[in-house]
Amino acid sequence: MAGTSMKDIKLRIKSVESTMQITKAMQLVATSKLRRAKERMEMSRPYADIAQQAVYTASLSCDDPSIAYLQKQPEKKACYIIIAGERGLAGGYNNNLFKAHLAHAEGKEYCVLPIGRKAIEKYHRLNVPVLSDEYAAVEGLSVSRCYLISNMLLEKFHAGEFGDLYLVYTSFKSMMSQEVDIRQLLPVVPEEGAKKEKPVSTVYDPGAKEVLETVMPDYLAGTLYSALCNSFLSEVASRRSAMDSATKNAGEMINDLKLRFNRARQGAITQEITEIVAGAEQ
Repeated sequence: MAGTSMKDIKLRIKSVESTMQITKAMQLVATSKLRRAKERMEMSRPYADIAQQAVYTASLSCDDPSIAYLQKQPEKKACYIIIAGERGLAGGYNNNLFKAHLAHAEGKEYCVLPIGRKAIEKYHRLNVPVLSDEYAAVEGLSVSRCYLISNMLLEKFHAGEFGDLYLVYTSFKSMMSQEVDIRQLLPVVPEEGAKKEKPVSTVYDPGAKEVLETVMPDYLAGTLYSALCNSFLSEVASRRSAMDSATKNAGEMINDLKLRFNRARQGAITQEITEIVAGAEQ
């Protein structure tokens, strides 16, 4: 009985060691991607901030309330750009994103543009209308592809396919903190804290309306690219943290199994000695 138990424990130790090698390798891969992902995120931020400020300022200066980008259309359905991960094993990264989106979209009629394989799989399972399922990769999505997405979304917005456009992504705060962020892109609504009064120092030629219509594709593309960089960095950081925890847990499990193995072996040796002594006394 002791021999069988020892054999089972040895097989369990080998299995956990194999798992530990995988989690350690994934942790190292995530660590190697962190620096480049962080640099990419930091480089994308200035352009997105400038484009956002230009759009907000133009919207506050626009005297034409009929422009589509400023009109609320509650009778039309909403559209969500969902940026999730390409794969799992990243802790609660994907689940937290989906939970936040579904809570925000509760009671609404909506469609989605999923970016990332996990988002595509999720919303197909939920039978939610999907605008496109060709953006399965997050890491390799370029600025030029973001412009294509931006133009496609603006075409559908002008065609009346949706009235509100939201962006759902994970914002990187620190290595240990990533938060889901939901931003309204259309219609343009300046964020809290932005100046509500009409700017007096900006002069538009030919006019704020024309500037707003011209800048909007750049604004959407730049905001989307910045969110993609944030999301990918958050995914890598979350995966590194998850794999680090898994590796440590596997190490603790191996130590516990080795202790149980040594106890079982000691018990088997003691039993054999007892049987030998008992046989010699007879």
